[in-house]
Amino acid sequence: MKFLEKQNPGYLLLSNGSIFSGHLFGYTDFTEHRLGEVVFNTAMSGYQEIVTDPSYFGQIVTMTYPHIGNYGINTKDHESQKAYLSGLVVHEYSDVPSNWRADTTLSEFLKSQKIVGISGIDTRTLTRIIRDEGAMNAYIVSGKLSEKDLQKVLEKLKKEPAFGMDNLVAKVSCKEPYEWSESANSFNRSWNTKDSSSKKEPLVVVMDFGVKFNILRQLKHRGCRVKVVPYSYSAEEILALRPEGVLLSNGPGDPEKVELAAETVANLLGKVPVFGICMGHQILARAIGAKTYKMKFGHHGANQPVYDEELRKVMISSQNHGFAIDPKTLPVGAKVLQINLNDQTVEGIELEAKSAYSVQYHPEACPGPRDSMVHFDKFIRLVERNV
Repeated sequence: MKFLEKQNPGYLLLSNGSIFSGHLFGYTDFTEHRLGEVVFNTAMSGYQEIVTDPSYFGQIVTMTYPHIGNYGINTKDHESQKAYLSGLVVHEYSDVPSNWRADTTLSEFLKSQKIVGISGIDTRTLTRIIRDEGAMNAYIVSGKLSEKDLQKVLEKLKKEPAFGMDNLVAKVSCKEPYEWSESANSFNRSWNTKDSSSKKEPLVVVMDFGVKFNILRQLKHRGCRVKVVPYSYSAEEILALRPEGVLLSNGPGDPEKVELAAETVANLLGKVPVFGICMGHQILARAIGAKTYKMKFGHHGANQPVYDEELRKVMISSQNHGFAIDPKTLPVGAKVLQINLNDQTVEGIELEAKSAYSVQYHPEACPGPRDSMVHFDKFIRLVERNV
């Protein structure tokens, strides 16, 4: 096994004053410090899907699993056309893929995307800092610096604006509408279950807040025609397409900064079935007047337990979000269907009278368990009633 050679020295600096030294990989030819909100992800695999998830736009992702890079990168498993995160932090990086499906190494892929990674970091200590103090701004810095120079960089970091102060969705959403044709293959399907498949080929319009490809694959796999539109599309423009259902996708940042989309969704409710995922879940809540708030360090991983009141069962879910719905602000008619068993945050709501519901986590997983794939089937049943 070949590991990254100890060259390209660099640092990870946190706004609380913590300094970690390590070795850079991926894109190392930069002089400006790479800024991002540092978060941690507890998934043991799936770093490729995480790196290409638009929901991580503007964040520096720390992988808590210590050994990263061992199965390389293959283009078929991308969750978007490019990588969006600001940086990747790992304890130990391996530069020799052992997977026959690999097209390239993780380092080469990051280099092609001009994204920096840093290895040799004590990720256990880093995770504890984030857990205790919350997600915070960080720099990845290139080169070997003196203590005096590091302190100067820290002072600059402390003056950076808080993460998500502007509309990050606008930076990752598609610019023009497009149709999606790729279906999920055999390993994307639910384990030991039979997926619902519509024979009526309903049209589902997906509002793109930073959509993951596997959401689109799961809709196509279930017999839907899928059209993706920019987040800024109005309700009138969406309804003019005559959809049988509308899906609100995942995406990065603060849902409060995307009030235009909340207004659009408010004008869609009752006219067409609506299903929200992650950011879409939060925007659905804001569309009915509820409030959202920033969590201390969010949920990022593939092992979050969720209790489903309707199914009377616990699901293990894949999650990636830093904001949540305030349940005290939900109006009459909005039912909380699911809660997170770790911290009791709202994981699912339903507006039965409006044929709308949403989940905070990712039923398409990637990476993660397939427990919650049933939510796509529920959406198909709602859509078929509207065909």
